[in-house]
Amino acid sequence: MRRESVTDEDGFEMELDAYRERVSRPLFRLFRTYGFGEGRWLALGLLTSVLAYGTILVAPIVLGTTIDAVFNNEGAYTLPLVPSAWLPTDPTAQFWLSAIVVGVALGGGALLQWVRGVAMNFFAHGVMYTIRVDAYEKMQRLDMTFFDNKETGEVMSILNNDTSNLETFFDNALGDSVRIGVLVLGIVVALLYTNPQLALVTLGAVPLMVAFTWWFMRVIEPRYASVRATIGDLNTRIENGLSGIELVKTASTEGYENDRVRGVSRDVFDAQMDVLKLSYFYRPGMEFITGAALLATFVLGGLWIFSGPPLFFTGTLSIGDFVIFMLLTQRLTGPMAQLSSIVDWYENARASGKRICGLLDVPVRIEDAPNPIALDDVAGRIEYDDVRFAYESEGPVLDGVDFEVTAGETVALVGATGAGKSTVAKLLLRLYDVDDGGVRVDGHDVRDLRVSDLRESIGYVSQDTFLFDGTVRENIRYGRFDASMDEVREAAKAAEAHAFVERLSESYDTRVGERGVKLSGGQRQRVALARVILRDPAIVLLDEATASVDTETEYLIQRSLDRLTAEKTTLAIAHRLSTIKNADTILVLEDGRIVERGDHDELLAADGLYANLWGVQAGEIEDFPEEFTERAAGRTAGRGATSGSESIE
Repeated sequence: MRRESVTDEDGFEMELDAYRERVSRPLFRLFRTYGFGEGRWLALGLLTSVLAYGTILVAPIVLGTTIDAVFNNEGAYTLPLVPSAWLPTDPTAQFWLSAIVVGVALGGGALLQWVRGVAMNFFAHGVMYTIRVDAYEKMQRLDMTFFDNKETGEVMSILNNDTSNLETFFDNALGDSVRIGVLVLGIVVALLYTNPQLALVTLGAVPLMVAFTWWFMRVIEPRYASVRATIGDLNTRIENGLSGIELVKTASTEGYENDRVRGVSRDVFDAQMDVLKLSYFYRPGMEFITGAALLATFVLGGLWIFSGPPLFFTGTLSIGDFVIFMLLTQRLTGPMAQLSSIVDWYENARASGKRICGLLDVPVRIEDAPNPIALDDVAGRIEYDDVRFAYESEGPVLDGVDFEVTAGETVALVGATGAGKSTVAKLLLRLYDVDDGGVRVDGHDVRDLRVSDLRESIGYVSQDTFLFDGTVRENIRYGRFDASMDEVREAAKAAEAHAFVERLSESYDTRVGERGVKLSGGQRQRVALARVILRDPAIVLLDEATASVDTETEYLIQRSLDRLTAEKTTLAIAHRLSTIKNADTILVLEDGRIVERGDHDELLAADGLYANLWGVQAGEIEDFPEEFTERAAGRTAGRGATSGSESIE
């Protein structure tokens, strides 16, 4: 897996995963940040949990007292927390009062359980909702370096799987922890009150269970971290396979992709089985310890009733007290064994919490200055002043780029792949920040402008057109959501898109599919152009907008581009030189430097790199000059086929 290098506040480079490793007490941090906002639901849930699980203790205590006082005539009829003066003296009335108290406790407990469930779910889902939204908003603010090197599947795993794990923890684990706490505390008090000597036998298992649980948590923690990492890898592999399904089918590599998914799925299986094997050892172990305590209580209590106090015990044990011990000890077995699930939820949520906090800790490097300059009434003058830039883990991409575009002028950038053309455009949009020098719009450094103002003033048209899975109308209106249908239609006409849209099954309400797969490449490009035309920006960036279409579509797109760029400042990146030969200025880039500049005729007369490029495309030169071929080959080899920036060049 590729990993991103980032720079912390001390200037040291570190991997993205290192942010996760620096996170301490992730669940406490997330609870402190997000839990208090839903605190009213948590308070209600905890209160009803205490009351609901407290009612569970009523039946054993009342039944034990009733057996002794009503059926065996041993001792007075008493109920905890109820004054004796309020209790009846007739055995029949005592019997029915006991039945009523147990029935009310059962019904009240059920009602309280319902309230507890609703309240805890409101709390847990509210926290999950806020965390998921904040994590997504944080990713929206991250610069393109993060997305250049981070797999979509892993990011999806954080937003979906990890937030769901937190919801499970905040709902189930917190509620069950309260239940266990209330039950254990209540049972301990009741047993000590009923018979302190026998209680020591029953409660002797508690220290063993605590020690066993502590060991289990230490051993299982790294296993849960491994599960979260492998699930992220699986999501990435599946997302890549589905996104590239057309390539998979045309290359007939279904078997290869199946093997890759099978391999990473096996990693998930192995990691999960490591967790489950340990979990299945822990739960039976806890049940064995509590079961042994129950057996010891039964044997010693039974002997006590049959033949008097065994061993070092003294005093008497009534049948009712023995029933109370057996019922309460049995009630203790289930909750203590449930600790395994709570530990599972905790460790799973802790691993997920570290991943979420790690994402939230990634620094946002492209953001507004402390007092940003508002960009109003954009004229469109652009300046690149000795700009130098390099992608992380690579050598320089731009080295001293220096030029100016006056308002309303068209400047074209040409050059071989990897020369830095697209990087020039992305620095203007401030998708990245320059390492040295400056990029200015209307005399203002783009780093001093409000980012939203800057990007709203620029219309960007690339060859890699992206459409959302929605209707044609929704995609054209993207960025101008308040536009009327008439405005949408006029923009489509200007983009040469209206005619084909009208022929679609539902016209402008036709869904285009994920990434616009239901439209052809040329149709997608024209919809994207309509989107930019509708925004009517002062500056237009064209990044090889006609590179991947046929000649007829290129003509239509070029005609709409001419309408779009009329009287606007235009920065055009072109592979087909015929599309930019009328530009006011043409800049030729090589190895991140401007090696030639001038208009079309001037550059042809100079007989340099541009003239050779033109000659090859026009068919006047059959072979590209060897000196340029060798330089291009060296540049490609030097940057590598999998470099983070090659995809955007």
